[in-house]
Amino acid sequence: MNVHTSAAGRRHAGDTEAMPPSAKRAARAAFLGFGVDYFDIYLPVVALAPAIHYFQPTSISPTLESTLFYVTFAVTLIGRPIGSAIFGSLSDKIGRRRSTLIAVAGFTVATMLMAALPGYATWGWAGLGCLMALRLIGGVFMGGEYTSANPLALEACPKSRRGIVGAFVAAAYPVGYIAISVVTLPLLAWLPKAGPGSAYSVWGWRIPFVVGGILGLAFFWYFYRSIEESKVWQASSEPAKRRQPIRELGRGTNVRRLVQAFVLMSGLWFAVQAIISPTSSLLINSLKQDPGAVTAALLFSNAVLFAGYLWLGHLGQRYGRRKVLIIAGAGTGTVSAVMFLLAVSILDGGGNFVLAMVLYTVALVIGVSPYGIATVYLLEAFPTRVRASGYGIAYSFSLIIPSCYSFYMLGLSSVMPYAYTPVPLIVLSGVLTVIGAKLGPETRDTEFAEA
Repeated sequence: MNVHTSAAGRRHAGDTEAMPPSAKRAARAAFLGFGVDYFDIYLPVVALAPAIHYFQPTSISPTLESTLFYVTFAVTLIGRPIGSAIFGSLSDKIGRRRSTLIAVAGFTVATMLMAALPGYATWGWAGLGCLMALRLIGGVFMGGEYTSANPLALEACPKSRRGIVGAFVAAAYPVGYIAISVVTLPLLAWLPKAGPGSAYSVWGWRIPFVVGGILGLAFFWYFYRSIEESKVWQASSEPAKRRQPIRELGRGTNVRRLVQAFVLMSGLWFAVQAIISPTSSLLINSLKQDPGAVTAALLFSNAVLFAGYLWLGHLGQRYGRRKVLIIAGAGTGTVSAVMFLLAVSILDGGGNFVLAMVLYTVALVIGVSPYGIATVYLLEAFPTRVRASGYGIAYSFSLIIPSCYSFYMLGLSSVMPYAYTPVPLIVLSGVLTVIGAKLGPETRDTEFAEA
């Protein structure tokens, strides 16, 4: 096995090692790539949510409208596991750098094509079908981006810095969300947005998609010009051409670690899908809040979440990934669930929007900040020859069940008001996170050097 822990060589968590220039560039690139990835992922949630009726007939019910919107988002998340399996294997066989460039090119093209799609009035249901197909294809390439770029960044990083660098890379999520909100908010303020024929519905939503494509092109150029191949991967003992990463993941310690990581990540993904994914549509369509105010409030919430990622990464480096994940999971299933419930109750009763969004922000930070530990934890869990495959599959395949959250919400709506249906999913998230973390080992002192 090519990852080992040497007790004699362990460095105290408080010690630091200098980051070489190549490691800094790789960390910046992984952060930027993840940010562009999440910018594109949440285009439907932020930019398209106020205009989703452009792709739907006016006669459908609000519940069906919301469900189709969720499915449009979910197909991207379903495509990511496919991409993680394909590009994880490629990254372990042909290198992290080449795989990243292929993946970025793919999702950039898909995003640009989505910006040109006609709506229901022109193509009928075919417009929505093409949107979903392109989201699925884009999701495949998005899964390949982080499956390749993130291992490269963490393999270049000194062990004592991995916790905070991993959190920094993962924190690109809220930055991507903030960026798309900054692009979308002025459009919602300046352009008419009522009805499928309004300016925002017909063409305004396309602008963030074009911006996403331009960001993808810029990242591709930066990565191509600035990033070296992982030296840890290059130094791995077995010739890359003889590797069978997916097959090796199905044997021995690797498959046990994969199952444990699947449980852990399913819990973390349920938090994302319950707290983040439905919120924009719930607030706008179910609770009848102003789209501009919702976008501005969620921008603020995600700015706070960025700090939460870094703080959890610091705690994980100081006290251990496993311990912090267990405590964070317990907080998700209790405090985060209660805060979300109170926020919805206030808005459902016509109460103060600002207070509700403060409570929502608390729920968001407690429930989603553990992702600041997840990236580094998974990358430390697998040996070099299967690291990208193990990380990508554990990270992405665990998303499949949580990505069907819209259907769980529909089922729960038969026994409780629809706007409250994310709460049981948040509780489930906390339970799975605690169980998954307890089943696994501590990884903080893992060495990436070859045995």
